Amino acid sequence: MSSFFTVPASQRKRKHEDSNSTAPSAKRRTNFKTTAKTQKPKLARAKRDESISGSGSEDEPKRKKASDDDGEHSSESEDEDETGAERRLRLAERYLENIRGEVDQVGINAEEIDRDLIAERLQEDVAETKGRLYRRIALEFDFPKASMTYFRALSHTITSIAICAPHVYTVSKDTILIKWELAEPPPPPLSKPRKPLKKPLPLPARRPTKLLYTKGSKAGSQASSYMHHTSAILTVAASSTGKFVATGGADKRLIIWSSADLTALRVFSQHRDAVTSLSFRRGTNQLFSASKDRTIKTWSLDELAYVETLFGHQDEVVDVATLAQERCVSVGARDRTARLWKVADETQLVFRGGGGGKSGDGKMKPRFSDKNVAAPHARTYAEGSIDRVALIDEETFITGSDNGSICLWTLHKKKPIFTVPVAHGLDMTLALEQASAEEATAREIRAEPQPRWITALATVPYSDLVLSGSWDGCVRVWKVSTDKKRIEAVGVLGKEGASAEGQEVKVRGVINDLGVFERGERGKQGICVVAGVGTEHRFGRWKPVEGKNNAVVFEVPKMEGGRVEGSPAMVQEEALKGDVEE
Repeated sequence: MSSFFTVPASQRKRKHEDSNSTAPSAKRRTNFKTTAKTQKPKLARAKRDESISGSGSEDEPKRKKASDDDGEHSSESEDEDETGAERRLRLAERYLENIRGEVDQVGINAEEIDRDLIAERLQEDVAETKGRLYRRIALEFDFPKASMTYFRALSHTITSIAICAPHVYTVSKDTILIKWELAEPPPPPLSKPRKPLKKPLPLPARRPTKLLYTKGSKAGSQASSYMHHTSAILTVAASSTGKFVATGGADKRLIIWSSADLTALRVFSQHRDAVTSLSFRRGTNQLFSASKDRTIKTWSLDELAYVETLFGHQDEVVDVATLAQERCVSVGARDRTARLWKVADETQLVFRGGGGGKSGDGKMKPRFSDKNVAAPHARTYAEGSIDRVALIDEETFITGSDNGSICLWTLHKKKPIFTVPVAHGLDMTLALEQASAEEATAREIRAEPQPRWITALATVPYSDLVLSGSWDGCVRVWKVSTDKKRIEAVGVLGKEGASAEGQEVKVRGVINDLGVFERGERGKQGICVVAGVGTEHRFGRWKPVEGKNNAVVFEVPKMEGGRVEGSPAMVQEEALKGDVEE
């Protein structure tokens, strides 16, 4: 019987090797597992590479020429250990290079165009943030081709309007507040006219639609809990957020309404006299109110609360305007000042108007030098009060006075840098009975023509477009020059002249307020101008004018190709420049 001691050494060694091959050690098993794990990703990667290369093999005839051009570069990349993600990235870069080559052949540099567009948009955003004038749009619209639509309700003189596109709010002296919805502008005419139809198609309805209506009552003045106006509503404003509508009236009340259903949310009675003007800060619910009590009050409508009062004017404050920054500009009627209020800094800047009266020798003295006056008249008229104000940007604003002048102001000077005298012409000469209340005497009474007041001003914020209104039957359009030192005439909306002068008048009555907004993105579809018209001034009956109590909508299309030589706007602008040079 063989045993371990009797078996030769060569057999024992061979048997030991067989046992090692059949039963591997734990160390070798561990190495086997790790190598298997490392081989699995390599197999998956190889399969993925084969799938990528296989998908490309179907289009091999199409890319054969491109692969030949690559030459050594493609062969070297194939030899490299390249992953699927790296291969896809390389193919994408090659595709972009081919696209760039095609664009260069055509002559279009897409990268440069994108860079210019981005730079232009960034410049506009920065200019708007800083409150500077940055858009020149006054000559981009065809004002002579503007369409006009009337709309009205059974009400007295319309005293003010407010716009929150596509809605318009109107108020009148008989305590009525109405919410309207503007219609879409008419489509542009076809370039190629169609064949004439036997029966013409009806024009689309462009008249605004009346949505909501609310009216106050004088009987409610006896009840302190009455949530409406008890006297004439003099002003209205709508927040840019579209949430609130504010109205102020001769009953010393400031009422906040919900724009959705015209429900009165809160009635404020902090003012001691009539509320004459309201203005919302752009993008917020902060409200500024002006009153005949010579103060301006600020309100926070998010909390429906009063904030503070601004003092400084020596006469009743008749108009206030504001933009995006926490500041406002107001005019004080017969104190002949415009004041810029920096609410955060608790400071104010005073700009003084006036002048143009008679000197000691009885001759009329000019208010400004000829270089600062557009088309100076033979006679200047004294400025009795500043009635209107509108902001162009945070550093530039315009005012309108009772002597018919429109003045351009900047924060860096205390006097206007440019003035358009008698902007809306002279009124008709009064009859002797109207010029004097005394009975006719031996001395003949001579009545002289007087300038028409500036009763309405409006601007497109952060642009060079300015609108003004009076009772001459039209809305006049102006633009601020490139250097922001002049105001130049552009055109008119409606026809000029009064009925007594033998010309047709389209806007009959006193334009008490103006509103304007842009159609489409940055006015690509034109602008819409809304004018509130009445037979008398919004504050009194000093100047009754023949007309109707209604509102007018002007839809101004955009001019094709921009500024056109020989257009009425160009002719009028050149004529005005010629008068100034002479």
